[in-house]
Amino acid sequence: MIRKMQPKEIDNVGNIWLQGNLEAHPFVKKDYWIGNLNSVKEQLKEAEIYVSVDKNQIVGFAGLQGNYLAGIFVKKEYRSRGVGRKLLVYLKQEYSELSLDVYSKNIQAKKFYLRNGFKVIHKDIDESTDEVEYQMIWRRG
Repeated sequence: MIRKMQPKEIDNVGNIWLQGNLEAHPFVKKDYWIGNLNSVKEQLKEAEIYVSVDKNQIVGFAGLQGNYLAGIFVKKEYRSRGVGRKLLVYLKQEYSELSLDVYSKNIQAKKFYLRNGFKVIHKDIDESTDEVEYQMIWRRG
């Protein structure tokens, strides 16, 4: 089931964000992600957060600011089981356009978004990590 996050779930979602970033981005120092956790939790409170729930526990989520997809994060034990795809399908029904940024070294995420209709429109350097990232966009139709 996909639904909007409830305020009391912020710590759970924050932990999924942290673990997901630590696992998907070994090329970025761990301290970067750990140091940003509290500010990300504050940003999550201001964003549209959709959670995927299985057996009464959050197994993944997607965070949006407007039509900017800040990320899809799935608990490790639920990856490659369609959770991320279901979240993206849900978002594509709600939005006519989505944009996002993904690190070039995050090959699995880049492939996932390309497979799901996103196109690379710009390449840049993320100043906070000094890593190459791609700006991607999806439009309905």
